[in-house]
Amino acid sequence: MRISKKPVSFCLSFFSPTVSSRIPIHSGTRRAIRAAVSGASQLQAGHPMDESHRTFVGDKSPNVPMASSDGGHKPFIWSSSEGGHDIDIGKHIFCNRSLNMKNIVSVGFDMDYTLAQYKPETFESLAYEGTIKNLVYNLGYPRELLDWSFDWKYMVRGLVLDKRRGNILKMDRHKYVKVAYHGFRELSKEEKVGTYGNTLLRDSFDEPDYALIDTLFSLAEAYLFAQLVDFQDRNPGKVSERVDYAHMYKDVRAAVDLCHRDGTLNQTVAKDPERYINKDTSIVPMLKMLRDSGRSTFLVTNSNRMNFDWLQYFDVVITGSAKPGFFHEDNRANLFEVEHVSGMLFNTDNGSPMPQVGSASPRLSLKGLNKMCRVFQGGSVGHLHKLLSIESSSQVLYVGDHIYGDILRSKKVLGWRTMLVVSELEREVELLWKLRDTRKQLRLLRNQRDFIEDKIHRVKWSLKFEDVDVDEKHKMSSALDELESQRKQVRSAHQQAQRECHQKFHKVWGQLMKTGYQNSRFAHQVERFACLYTSQVSNLSLYSPDKYYRPSEDFMPHEFDIIPI
Repeated sequence: MRISKKPVSFCLSFFSPTVSSRIPIHSGTRRAIRAAVSGASQLQAGHPMDESHRTFVGDKSPNVPMASSDGGHKPFIWSSSEGGHDIDIGKHIFCNRSLNMKNIVSVGFDMDYTLAQYKPETFESLAYEGTIKNLVYNLGYPRELLDWSFDWKYMVRGLVLDKRRGNILKMDRHKYVKVAYHGFRELSKEEKVGTYGNTLLRDSFDEPDYALIDTLFSLAEAYLFAQLVDFQDRNPGKVSERVDYAHMYKDVRAAVDLCHRDGTLNQTVAKDPERYINKDTSIVPMLKMLRDSGRSTFLVTNSNRMNFDWLQYFDVVITGSAKPGFFHEDNRANLFEVEHVSGMLFNTDNGSPMPQVGSASPRLSLKGLNKMCRVFQGGSVGHLHKLLSIESSSQVLYVGDHIYGDILRSKKVLGWRTMLVVSELEREVELLWKLRDTRKQLRLLRNQRDFIEDKIHRVKWSLKFEDVDVDEKHKMSSALDELESQRKQVRSAHQQAQRECHQKFHKVWGQLMKTGYQNSRFAHQVERFACLYTSQVSNLSLYSPDKYYRPSEDFMPHEFDIIPI
């Protein structure tokens, strides 16, 4: 079973007690979570779109100002007097499967990169530097690594690491490799086909030979892996003659885990949370609106951390959940309750208070807990359903950022309704709008290329099989030469325009949700497992809590040319 790679950031040192233990709560932890939940608005994934590039439902002109990225004015919440207006396309919630919010009785959230949006340029750089130090000082790697730097924009979600060959791959939804690099060297088409195309059996591209970059926490380790591959190729044996690419990846993973466990990362972030965490003023109003609408709210996170200042916005909080294992009904993990005042852990009987050692009755401090948030560590989804009185899994909407740890398992195993947070999406859709004319031109070039190729095939067939005189054959040969020249020109123009268009999104990997003309593997997973997806969790605040989300109509290839306009 794969374990979700969430860090134990700002760790509260939850111990594993047999009866109870004290949880030291660092003051910096309180500042960190408060910064994530109640500070200024979140830094956007890309550059803010200027007024001319905003789009709204029905392509209306923008008349309503949006909340500023620096928290300059109050955010617009749907339930407020300013709410209910058209929404910037970068903040839309997109629907894959119909979801009527009236059927949802409980809304749950992940913490890392969902409610707490880290700044990759600072947070991931900090994790990268800590990982480098662990490789050098704990695993014996050369000291040259200490001079390396991290380009936080280079890697993207949805990539696949070939641990055995040292390659980084981007695939389409059919698992065909479309872009491939060995370290930082791009593989030629021949190398790509020779490695991944000429096989009798299709590769699954899954563990143990491959690693999926399906969370933003994995970007730094993917970049470091590429650096080590290049370093090993240029300096054979300098790491160790016995260390191959797969072993280097294993070492990177061990160094990353140690970086998150040894406490230095937590302490650094806790000292200056605003440097590492984006702020979003809409999160608290969003939670209030959901609760005012009659729904319960809960938090399930792998992080062992808590801040007691914002528990009023949740009914149940479960930390140290060990997702995705948490989502299995047969999970027998013990559930401990955290007492608010002392921070002590107490045993429970499947969530119900029980006498502790040396006491004949449940502790008095549990009185009235049904009126406030209850905080737990560990447990399983069965405990959560009981605590929230959930009668059907389809009554739960869970919001997270990790396609595997948060979305796939909760959807596939339980049947929860799901919403994926894809912070990169805001910039992606803004660019799609900006480049809409370029994309139309690409389609025209592709159609022109197909048209010319069809004519070439017709002329070649006539020359080979039809009885034509010498003069006619000469004319057809001249026409064929002209068509071949046109095809070459159109093909070159199309490829160049397509390359330039993709590089607008990312200089190396192109559009997040596309690989050429096909949906990327990441997009395919989003489509399969996320009922809804959006750029940030607080976009829920822009919609009615009773909204009926409906998907756009699906089209198959045979329908596109006859779709009514």
